[in-house]
Amino acid sequence: MIKAILFDMDGVLIDAKDWHYDALNRALGHFGYTISRESHLSTFDGLPTRQKLKMLTKSRGLPEGLHEFLNSLKQSYTMELSHQRCKPVFHHQFALSRLKNDNYLTAVCSNSVRQSVEAMLQLSGLSSFIDTMLSNEDVSKGKPDPEMYTKAMEILGVSPKECLILEDNDHGIEAALASGGHLMQIGVPADVTYQAIRARIAEIEQH
Repeated sequence: MIKAILFDMDGVLIDAKDWHYDALNRALGHFGYTISRESHLSTFDGLPTRQKLKMLTKSRGLPEGLHEFLNSLKQSYTMELSHQRCKPVFHHQFALSRLKNDNYLTAVCSNSVRQSVEAMLQLSGLSSFIDTMLSNEDVSKGKPDPEMYTKAMEILGVSPKECLILEDNDHGIEAALASGGHLMQIGVPADVTYQAIRARIAEIEQH
């Protein structure tokens, strides 16, 4: 029986993939680097910024000494974009409020930094429906490692088989499956509706 619903944030609850892409490219642009949209989607999507920078050092020779500066610059650009673009979405607020009403536990598990996660959940009007929130700063390994999901399960006091995890990208899906939870794969944030989540729960509980 499903007792808890764990959400990834970017690309699931918040349509923020482009914000991260734009913010990182803006930061990298100061030093003549750029990530194409294609490689962002195929390789970098859903990874923590620090990991993306390590990969750029390995593949493109980005100086390691710039990592900390680029990371903080990228985070400040992300915050700027979030405040411009992040707005409440009715069907997400409706879905989460109904799930809370149905007594499901909820968590957000995101590879973003805590400041971004808290700001976006606040700006989207979803904070009050979330029982616990984990960022990449709350774990020693971000996704695709399952640590974030197993930690959220421990906090909520549920077993993997009692959890439904909503994920959209390869790294997150890998983490969700490795945690032992049930997966609901999301294409775009508009797929996240109360009806769709309840239908997936019903499907799991019939087996």
